[in-house]
Amino acid sequence: MMIFAMIYTDSCAKDSSGPYDYNMVTELVNLAKKNELSYAVDIYPMYGSDVSAALRGGNDIRGALIGPGVHASHGMERTHVSALENTIKLLTAYLV
Repeated sequence: MMIFAMIYTDSCAKDSSGPYDYNMVTELVNLAKKNELSYAVDIYPMYGSDVSAALRGGNDIRGALIGPGVHASHGMERTHVSALENTIKLLTAYLV
């Protein structure tokens, strides 16, 4: 039996279509540090997000991607309550 806990907020710097907005990702990382949140910055070379789709569609936007760290995707995602809490705290810090 494997016990798996992802207790951090995950910020994605890049997906299959290229990097997200550097300044926005940096701001999210700095907010995570300032608020002493557990976080990780990752890349997803086999993943595409709504940000990527919007950019491909010609929208002139800045984009970044955050969420709780998860294990696996789509079939059965697993995370930890702390990861959800850290994601909410990061989002709140960004909006305030």
